[in-house]
Amino acid sequence: MSFENAIASVAVRDLKASAKWYERLLGRPADSHPMAEVFEWKFPRGGWLQVYELPERAGATSCTLAVTDFEEQLRKLKEMEVNTDLESSGEKARVVMVTDPDGNHLAIAQALDPTMAR
Repeated sequence: MSFENAIASVAVRDLKASAKWYERLLGRPADSHPMAEVFEWKFPRGGWLQVYELPERAGATSCTLAVTDFEEQLRKLKEMEVNTDLESSGEKARVVMVTDPDGNHLAIAQALDPTMAR
């Protein structure tokens, strides 16, 4: 048996409010709503982001979301009034660390090294 894919899961307090925030962040509605307490987004190169309601775990998540246009994403984050002060770059990637309304940590990253973007 080999692992084929991964799902990043983010616990939130209020699923409906958080789903709206993630829709704005990701620029589209969820691809799936498989259970009353879950919304999911699928990404073109594989992987899923699953946002689920579990108040006791809300704010304890960290995940990375890969983007192809870092500047566009920074602009969108600023429009959403998300703090983008924690930005860093290196030879291999540009990253901005942000938090969702529940305090979950999201790294928004663009690979600069072509070997990392596969």
